[in-house]
Amino acid sequence: MKDVRTLLTIAMMAMVNYSIGQSQQKVPFDGIDQTWQNGADRRDSSIFQNVKYFTPSILLDLNYNYSFNNPIDNTVVGSTALARHNELQLAALHFGGDFFYNNVRARVMTQFGTRSTVVPRNDFSPYRGQYDLANVYRYLSEAYAGYHFNKWYGINVDFGLFMSYIGLNSFYQAENWEYQASFTSDNTPWFFNGVRIQIHPTKNLKIEPWIINGWQSYGKFNSMPGVGGAITYMSTNSKLKLISNNYYGSDAAGIPQRKRFHSDNSVLVRYFNQPERKGITRMAFSLTGDIGFEKGGGVNGFDNSDPTNPAQYFLSAMFYNRIWFGKQWAWTVGGGWMKNPGRYLVLYPTGEASPLPNPTNPTQTAGRFPFSANPGDPFEGWDASTNIDFIPNQNILFRLEFVHRESSVPYFAGRGGVTSQTGLTTTALDPTWRPDLVRAEDKVIFAVLMRL
Repeated sequence: MKDVRTLLTIAMMAMVNYSIGQSQQKVPFDGIDQTWQNGADRRDSSIFQNVKYFTPSILLDLNYNYSFNNPIDNTVVGSTALARHNELQLAALHFGGDFFYNNVRARVMTQFGTRSTVVPRNDFSPYRGQYDLANVYRYLSEAYAGYHFNKWYGINVDFGLFMSYIGLNSFYQAENWEYQASFTSDNTPWFFNGVRIQIHPTKNLKIEPWIINGWQSYGKFNSMPGVGGAITYMSTNSKLKLISNNYYGSDAAGIPQRKRFHSDNSVLVRYFNQPERKGITRMAFSLTGDIGFEKGGGVNGFDNSDPTNPAQYFLSAMFYNRIWFGKQWAWTVGGGWMKNPGRYLVLYPTGEASPLPNPTNPTQTAGRFPFSANPGDPFEGWDASTNIDFIPNQNILFRLEFVHRESSVPYFAGRGGVTSQTGLTTTALDPTWRPDLVRAEDKVIFAVLMRL
């Protein structure tokens, strides 16, 4: 799940009921330990938990990564976690928090750093109409308002910009077991813009319908909104979590007859838990599988019998296993695989496919050599990673990670980079120059993740 903040939700709901003079009797997932889960807040409390009406939140994400391809322009492609090679970068600074008063709820979180450009890079909905939606929303990761109904274990109705649940990984790196997400998460949405309803009929279950503009889009690609929903179950003994996320929409810009379906499903299991012993204290794994397709408008889902109407689908899986040593060390190993004919969910490594170069900056190359995404174009990729985490306390984490990624077609930045023959945007392009894309990448990542 890409956005799991149940601890803050519990605190918020408790304060809401306190503020209206009621005692909180039914709290969703009450007493269930979520600190071990991939894609979830690992803290057991917030230092701001006693602040009335508003719970602040601050996250800082810094990384240094080195690609052994050593691109001359220091540009990382095909990733939403990383942007620059061989440089210390501020990937994300988020600050904001949760407001609550008389059952009115809201959350606002800013988004500064390289991810404010990298994450919305493949959203083509701003090309429909005016007012530059990409820049209007770029520096917000979450901004929504809604109302909490005291029914069952709570019902929340929210309107605005919020985190996607498809892909298991959280948008906030401090919640994930790995830094560079596998293809399954990195190529599925990080945010939605629209309406969501969170229904908690029991302590262990959440049902969440969505009506949204589209698949990771600030606006709508066509006239049809996207619809979908999530179902989350957690066992009372804190050992099991099940997630199912499903989506249906029209997300090919200018091709309204093409419809997209996607299903993302995860199981998380904590199979060992002895926090007081020496040595290994906890062990858990997460397994995610995705299946989806596009049909209509020149593509035909899983059916590849007609070469003029080729198959266009998405299959992927990822698995991670994590072992904790005491409270301060953890080791994670895992990886995944993805197949996506038509490349409709593949992150474009050379930027947005803008039809014309910028006339005020003729050396600007982003989008001038677009990655092909024609119907039926093949793409298959796999990745593997391992990392060691040092966790002095629950507010900061230091991570050292090694990642290997491969693709069936040239995709990752090679030595020549993706900017120009010198790596500089000020260089007049050689007419024969093209972005240097290669089929494999090895990378070392060091990250510092702070959360208050």
